[in-house]
Amino acid sequence: MSKESEDFSTEIVQRGVENSGPNAGSISFSVRVRPRLPDFLSSVNLKYVKLGYGYLISHRLYLFLAPPLLAAFIARIAKFTWHDLYENYGLIEILFISALLFLLLYFYIDFTPGSTYLLDFSCFRPSNEYKISKAEFIELAKKSGNFNDTTIEFQERVLKKSGIGDETYLPKETVFRPGYRNSLKDGRQEVSMVMFGAINDVLAATKVKAKDIRILIVNCGILNTTPSLSSMIVNHFKLRHDIHSFNLGGMGCGAGITAIDLAKDLLDAYPRTYALVVSTEAVSSTWYSGNDIEMQLPNCFFRMGAAAIMLSNFRLDRWRAKYELKQLVRIHKGMDNRSYKSIHQREDSEGRKGLFVSKDIIEVGGHALKANITTLGPLVLPVSEQLHFFTNLILKKKKAKPYIPDYKLAFEHMCVLATSKKVLDEIQKNLELTEEYMEASRKTLERFGNTSSSSIWYELAYLEFNSRIKRGDRVCQIASGAGFMCNSVVWKALRNVKKPNHSPWIEDEC
Repeated sequence: MSKESEDFSTEIVQRGVENSGPNAGSISFSVRVRPRLPDFLSSVNLKYVKLGYGYLISHRLYLFLAPPLLAAFIARIAKFTWHDLYENYGLIEILFISALLFLLLYFYIDFTPGSTYLLDFSCFRPSNEYKISKAEFIELAKKSGNFNDTTIEFQERVLKKSGIGDETYLPKETVFRPGYRNSLKDGRQEVSMVMFGAINDVLAATKVKAKDIRILIVNCGILNTTPSLSSMIVNHFKLRHDIHSFNLGGMGCGAGITAIDLAKDLLDAYPRTYALVVSTEAVSSTWYSGNDIEMQLPNCFFRMGAAAIMLSNFRLDRWRAKYELKQLVRIHKGMDNRSYKSIHQREDSEGRKGLFVSKDIIEVGGHALKANITTLGPLVLPVSEQLHFFTNLILKKKKAKPYIPDYKLAFEHMCVLATSKKVLDEIQKNLELTEEYMEASRKTLERFGNTSSSSIWYELAYLEFNSRIKRGDRVCQIASGAGFMCNSVVWKALRNVKKPNHSPWIEDEC
């Protein structure tokens, strides 16, 4: 019983004064029991630990094979001298052999998958006409006539505890129209503004020409148009006719890292290539104008935003890139029905579309997060921690708890998806993170709200704006989304990142 009680949190709620009955005039209370995040540091699923070590071995096998092969090659070559070559071969043969060796070296360098570099990124900030406070949100919700009193009260309670500030951005003239229904026109107008704005900024920052972009990946959870959003970008920026274009949908807030993973695989296949990744969400398409309480949370948290990321595999770009991609782990819990149904787009009894968010979402998300960081651990932890953990894994006794490494040793900075204050509090508590690690996530939630898959880029922009990123620093971005999935990516800073001239955090910019 004590083990089960650890999986839940309790909250005593005052319900007010009883107006009738035997207890009339007395104050009544109720106890609310909710599932909580699993205790990450007291248990670990060894299946995901072994998966992490599998990734480690498969991705670094060349480290074990390269030294003996290189030693054998040098030992063989060392037996030959220039005198031997002149005696056994003529000048023509020597020139031919030398050219052949250089040609083989060229093909090896050219076709061997290299590193993926992040040249720069940009986050779009809408103009002040879209700015909305919590009080204005409630006022417009009342005036719209789309919500009853119970729904308004729920929205007020959620916004009060959300961690969202009074300067987020919302297409308020659109979503608060009386009788509003989602439309393709509103969705297209919103995403074209935020996507094109972010792309213009990243093209200006990287000096990359639109015609040189060979890979384009766009992710947007709800809005899926024909032609696709990626086609909108191709048309607007007149990208090349042979571009590899992809449009990801239905994956929610975790799709941004999924897009990075797809871009990396494509860059491995196509050398000397630029890849543009665009992450966004159309708030006007996720908006729900009904009174089903279980479909109101996206209204309260989602806000406008978009991020554009320019990636490259040009070897010479290492000298101008900000970051190098080091590790990426994706976990999908869709085989579990409760996880699969935790975030679901559906229609209410009146036919209004919206996003249903299950009451189990925190527990479901917690298990997915635990699986992800457990898999990621062997890839990023210091060698001493890995040896300690691996030794404990092999030699541990049946009844002994496994050794849990300190994940704070793996990263200098963390960008956790800015979902809500409650979720960030639980993650900080269970991973034993300091306020410094959570600062970017909390500040982003307060200033911009939950911008879905682009949220982790607003957080990285915050760290850059405050000159936190130093050469060699490792940055971990973690995001989860519908499915249910949890993804993480680790970047290594290639230089000290100076305070940018253009940033969504510069208040005098618009």
